[in-house]
Amino acid sequence: MSVRLFALGGLGEVGMNCLALEQDGQLMLIDCGVTFGLREFGVDVMHPDFSALEAYRDRIAGLVITHGHEDHIGAVPYFLRRFDVPVWAPPYALELIRGRAAEHEILSHARFETTAPRHKFRVGPFEVEPIRVTHSIADATSLAVKTSAGTVIHTGDFKFDPTPPDGELFDEERFVELGLEGVSLLMSDSTNIDAAGTTASERDIGEALFSRISAAPGAVVVALFASNVHRLRLLGDIARRTQRRLVPMGRSVLRHLEVARDTGYLSWPSDLIWPANRVGELPRNRVLAVATGTQGEPRGALSRIARGEHAMKLDPSDTVILSSRAIPGSEHEVQAVMADLYRAGVNVVSWGSDRSIHTSGHAHREEQRRMLELVRPRSFVPLHGTLHHLHRHASLARETGVADTLVLENGDVAELGAGGVRKVGRVHSGRAFCAGGKSLGAGVLRDRRAIAAEGVAVVVIVAARGKAARAVVTTRGVLDESADRRTVAQAEREAADAWDASASRDGESRRESVRAAVRRVLFRAYGVKPTTVVTVAGDGGT
Repeated sequence: MSVRLFALGGLGEVGMNCLALEQDGQLMLIDCGVTFGLREFGVDVMHPDFSALEAYRDRIAGLVITHGHEDHIGAVPYFLRRFDVPVWAPPYALELIRGRAAEHEILSHARFETTAPRHKFRVGPFEVEPIRVTHSIADATSLAVKTSAGTVIHTGDFKFDPTPPDGELFDEERFVELGLEGVSLLMSDSTNIDAAGTTASERDIGEALFSRISAAPGAVVVALFASNVHRLRLLGDIARRTQRRLVPMGRSVLRHLEVARDTGYLSWPSDLIWPANRVGELPRNRVLAVATGTQGEPRGALSRIARGEHAMKLDPSDTVILSSRAIPGSEHEVQAVMADLYRAGVNVVSWGSDRSIHTSGHAHREEQRRMLELVRPRSFVPLHGTLHHLHRHASLARETGVADTLVLENGDVAELGAGGVRKVGRVHSGRAFCAGGKSLGAGVLRDRRAIAAEGVAVVVIVAARGKAARAVVTTRGVLDESADRRTVAQAEREAADAWDASASRDGESRRESVRAAVRRVLFRAYGVKPTTVVTVAGDGGT
């Protein structure tokens, strides 16, 4: 018997993770995430194109979530709009998903099931067992899936942290047991394959932060990923040890604090938290603020604090600690925020200047080797990363003795059988673009890219039967109309002439003649061919 697998996201890229396993004609999905970017085009998130799943519409047994990061759960609402299937997830991830019910009505009546480590459950023909791992969010799990082709392990995101702040230890014993029983395929996180050695423990990061915060003479702002409940927990302890109040700043921090309390990961006294809008009432040396916006998001709390647009007003005695790293693509925005902080005269501490204040949640190279050695799989497929990451991880697997390795990209279909794993075909894959919870469509994004690159021209043809047409041209992002009336006038003359000269054609052909005429004028003058919209006023044509 054989099992097929393909990814709609997460292979050949970082983020947007979504993998499908197929057996006996039924499908099980593992994770359903988003990725970010294209903010300049008004795109909030991007999620996998689910078109390939339409062929399985009545045969999708369910969706299983490994943990609650956005690149693993963010697309769940968009997926459930199209496919009404049950969702299994760890408690923390499930609370995050349920918290979006107000934004996505579909979630209020979706079918959710809670998973727990070492507690097996069935998803169609698959038997699934979550296994506890450590990561930069609470309740992270790997999945051991029993299939007709043997056991398949999907690691999810992981690191080996021997002293996690929540006490939930990495279940090495279970991985060893499964390895001894025999694992047909290991699919493992590749994100940090280029990082040598091992990751630091969150407890080590806590001690470094304590040292910085206890020595700070004024207020302290720590910027972090709000989902890192382990670090939030440590900062609460530091606030108590340094006699400061913890001041959450940013909606996502507040949301994760609420979920962490509801799921039992935080049990702070009520007087530890201080509201952000009253931060000015505290002595500066009693403030420990926790802020969102580590990637330089313009409306993030950190950016607003840096620009002086927040209730938290900075003073030269203050310290800002960026307990995070810039995600590739966000470097410019992060540097811009840091520049604003330097202008404010505060002490800025970043990962670039002090490596002890942040650690990754993703396994470094030696930890990835350790996972391979624990599991000892017959076959290996690297997950979660660019093609560079995937190929380097495959090479590491071969170094550890796993000869049967296969690198896949989104849309590649692989088959796992008695002879190992091999590529057998392709399915459609791509991205869907969303803003305000709604899909924009590829055509909308193409138009926005074109407008951003070369601007837009709007042409209004004023026409009456038996009279020469008149045209009015308005542009945005093409030229300064007040400074170059000559080019505008030329475009208007040629637009009107094109309309009159095409009187024998149908309406759309006449509008196309006008579009071409205006674009020629603007290309001659400025070397651009803007998106050009033509409308007709009057009774001279349609």
